[in-house]
Amino acid sequence: MSTNAENLSPATNERTTIDIVNVRLFDASPTRLFEAFSDPIQLAKWWGPEGFTNTIHEFEFRPGGPWRITMHGPNGTDFENESQIVEFAKPERIVFEHLRPFHWYRMTMTYRAVGEQTELKWVMNLEASPDSEKLKAFIEQANEQNFDRLAACIAAPGSARG
Repeated sequence: MSTNAENLSPATNERTTIDIVNVRLFDASPTRLFEAFSDPIQLAKWWGPEGFTNTIHEFEFRPGGPWRITMHGPNGTDFENESQIVEFAKPERIVFEHLRPFHWYRMTMTYRAVGEQTELKWVMNLEASPDSEKLKAFIEQANEQNFDRLAACIAAPGSARG
């Protein structure tokens, strides 16, 4: 993984990031939402913004496990993505790093029961760049579309319940 020197903090030699946070309540248990991500068959159905479809080439849900996916845009453009599972604690948290192409980021997803619902919180630590603020606005909206697709997936007839 390549790192741009200008995005490293001189004091810590760590990436300089901006945080993008999306939170939503879902009508499902933490286990159900966790499994919608940890199961590649379910994940392929809802991952990405509105209009996207997915081909998952590799998905090993374990610490250090690779996740390679092609996201097919509604205009016919394919977006190859490579990520890696960092850690998880079922059903409370999943952390992965998006490695390439484009911008590096670390995503932490937390699942917290709130009565009969579950609060899903996504915190993306996006590598800072000159276009970070533009990207932040785009990604916040795309993440909300992701949440819409996830809600539809878990509400679909025949979907697993947890």
